[in-house]
Amino acid sequence: MTGSTYRRLFRVPEFTPLFLSSAAHTAAQTVSGLALGTLVFRATDSPLLSAVSMFGPSLAQVLGATVLLSGADRLPPRSALTGLSLAFAVATSVMALPGLPVWGVFAVVLVQGLIASLGGGVRWGLLNEILGESDVKDSYLPGRSLFNMMSGLMQITGYAVGGALVTVLSPRPVLLLAALLYATAALVACLGLTVRPPRALGRPSAALTRRTNAVLWSSRPRRLTYLGLWLPNGLVVGCEALFVSYDPEAAGTLFACAALGMLVGDLSVGRLLPPNLRPRLATPLLLLLAAPYTLFALHPALPLAAACAALASVGFGASLVQQERLMALTPAELSGHALGLHSAGMLTMQGVSAALAGAVAQLTSPATAMTAMALTSIAVTLALTTAARTRTGGVYAVADDRP
Repeated sequence: MTGSTYRRLFRVPEFTPLFLSSAAHTAAQTVSGLALGTLVFRATDSPLLSAVSMFGPSLAQVLGATVLLSGADRLPPRSALTGLSLAFAVATSVMALPGLPVWGVFAVVLVQGLIASLGGGVRWGLLNEILGESDVKDSYLPGRSLFNMMSGLMQITGYAVGGALVTVLSPRPVLLLAALLYATAALVACLGLTVRPPRALGRPSAALTRRTNAVLWSSRPRRLTYLGLWLPNGLVVGCEALFVSYDPEAAGTLFACAALGMLVGDLSVGRLLPPNLRPRLATPLLLLLAAPYTLFALHPALPLAAACAALASVGFGASLVQQERLMALTPAELSGHALGLHSAGMLTMQGVSAALAGAVAQLTSPATAMTAMALTSIAVTLALTTAARTRTGGVYAVADDRP
């Protein structure tokens, strides 16, 4: 894949405004997550509550995935993305209110997670639609790779700047900055995207969401692909959720280094690796995702800890290969719902893992909990590999598509 492919993507109508809106939204999530985790940790001195505050919205994704997800293909994309970013701006502003109790913070966090369950399906379904109309051949993987690299850059910048601002100022002003970024994302989506009809007919409903989920889950190849996307990834995010309690002063550095590693992984998979080699590397990348965190049991010094976080996050590049496989197994009219289910399931697992890691850290220590989560991720990856009847280049799949 050449750099010219990436340049051609930016000439595809609507790709750039969707890219910029997503960048502002990601930056807001990064800044607000670090500020919120720090705010709760200072108030409670609890690794569990700090981890859940940062990744708590993900816990509500499972409810949204069973109730709201049919809207991913049945709502006008521009209106949905604009409304989601505006809702996040309002919710983040509420969390910045002085005197808001911790239980109030968590109530807002859960509401955020519920409305966010639509975001992945709408955004990635629209991306798939936009690129499907372009003349760039096999453009979904390079397009998603660009979005992932953007996410990495926004996280590096957000954690670095957010960490400095939280130290110099306090978490609440940083939350207000995040609310402004969310509002910017909404404005770019509203002004830059065109009015498009929904991809599927019918009204969104909980019953329709459940039926479509059942259809997607009925195929063994898709089931294995979804589990490979959700479980190893989520368990490792549980490790990251303990950065604040592991080293409160250096959490921004650890998060930024992890984001840098993710950027390298996405760049390598999306641009540098030849297409015939990519599918074979999914399992090795998932093992790399977890292995460096086993060293945290030794309480490494900050430079080594940061290097481990960066190296591990290269493994997040496995998700690009798995998403490409998922799209190959899914009818076009269900693409938004399928990607939304991937996003909601992944984020739900991240929230569950953050809570689990925080609970283990509460009983032992953050370093011990990070090592335990990493070992569990490795075991799950090996178990999924063994469970597949046949393997297609390391992606969890079987040769046919029978239920």
